[in-house]
Amino acid sequence: MTGKSDLNKLKVALVVPNFTWCDWDINSRWEFIPYNLCILAAMIKDSFEVIIIDANHKNMTENEFIKAILDYKPDVVGLTVLMDQYGPAGHHAAQLVKNANASTTVIIGGVYATMNVEKVLQDKNIDFVVIGEGEYVLKELLSHLVDAGVTSLPKQGIAYRDNNGKVCNFGHAPRITDLDLLPFPDYSLIDYAAYISEIPSRRSVDNPSQAPYARILTSRGCPYGCIFCQVEHISGKKFRSRSAENILDEISWIKNIYGIKSLIFDDDNLFIDKKRAISIFNGMVNRGLCMPWVSIATPAFQLDEEVLDVMAASGCEYIDIAVESGSERVLKEIIGKPLDLDYAVKVAKAARDRGIYVAANFVLGFPSETWDEIRQTVKFAEDIDVDYVKIFTAIPLVNTRLWDLCEKTGALKKSFQDDSVRWNTGQIETEQFTARDMTILRAYEWDRINFADPVKRKRTASRMHMTEADLWEIRKRTRYAATHFKDGD
Repeated sequence: MTGKSDLNKLKVALVVPNFTWCDWDINSRWEFIPYNLCILAAMIKDSFEVIIIDANHKNMTENEFIKAILDYKPDVVGLTVLMDQYGPAGHHAAQLVKNANASTTVIIGGVYATMNVEKVLQDKNIDFVVIGEGEYVLKELLSHLVDAGVTSLPKQGIAYRDNNGKVCNFGHAPRITDLDLLPFPDYSLIDYAAYISEIPSRRSVDNPSQAPYARILTSRGCPYGCIFCQVEHISGKKFRSRSAENILDEISWIKNIYGIKSLIFDDDNLFIDKKRAISIFNGMVNRGLCMPWVSIATPAFQLDEEVLDVMAASGCEYIDIAVESGSERVLKEIIGKPLDLDYAVKVAKAARDRGIYVAANFVLGFPSETWDEIRQTVKFAEDIDVDYVKIFTAIPLVNTRLWDLCEKTGALKKSFQDDSVRWNTGQIETEQFTARDMTILRAYEWDRINFADPVKRKRTASRMHMTEADLWEIRKRTRYAATHFKDGD
């Protein structure tokens, strides 16, 4: 492992692997701004030399990535992997780094690493795992690597193998209580304009309407604990937020420096603190920061007429409300979401009345869910009368109650834990339904509900920045994929 004198700054490369190294489908080219790495870089740049290599955004080949590593000659490579599906890409990147220089210290963090510590450390190419929020932990770990090797490490938030191969797990990093103390992301270390100057090529109703655009995260943690969600384990049940002024300062900064014309709020709970939410949106109005913005994860039960009014006034053009099921029993007894279905209908209508495009999420195929309840959800997805409906199959992720329930009831599809699994197909099977049932049902009902009405179809194509002919190709491809997958794909 690396040891450097502090007279010679440690060289650190923060890396997003190319997800297509492990999994090629349309979803693998999902584009995102490395917001987390830019904040990490801002935290450590005064003490260490740092660059960011986004192999995913640049769609690097393995050879191109190896060349970037050899050219920079980092002492430490810090990998981030956003989700379990792309875990193999992180392992492949670690192998490429060690092949280039076996003495390079490899650290991995992010959602995948946090949720799969033991699995990750089976990989001999990975030296340390950062567990949870890494802003302070990474800086401390790097400081110790300068001189001390592994003799004096952070006491929380990391895991590694000792000299005998035993996993030493120091548990989750302390939750950061004052998020205002974190720096704004340092976008000077990436070609930020290349990320934001065009609408993402992976067309979605979630996309902003204008470019350049920015993504912003205003809070961490979630108190609700839905059965399928990892957020409780990653960020904790306690809701922690940045102040309205801090958020407005960031919006003002990126608008003035980068000329952004629209925003994406990436929060799970932007609206949980009603007073703070109203202060943000009124602040956008008062500080001349109004612009089209979208909320991609919106609990309907956190909205009301007052909040919707200030949302619309500040530029909200799109919300994605999480309904999940049309069955009260499934909502309360399985998912654990505190949502009244009648209230969801009212909120959706109130938002649409204010000119906000409304999408709604639904999830099918939980253990103990009956076929009639699944059909009830599909019926409600149609009757709620939103602009767009997203239908997902329930996917069990580790360290969730859904994972535990699937293991307890034997509902996991046999091939589920194979790294080749495609996560856009059903992975749960019960006496009521098969994985194939769910895969086909979600695709065809998604198509029927969203595209039967020519007026709605035209509006959705416009929202996705494409022609109706382009939209037809997506529909056709989705139906084909649903009916032609093989068990284990």
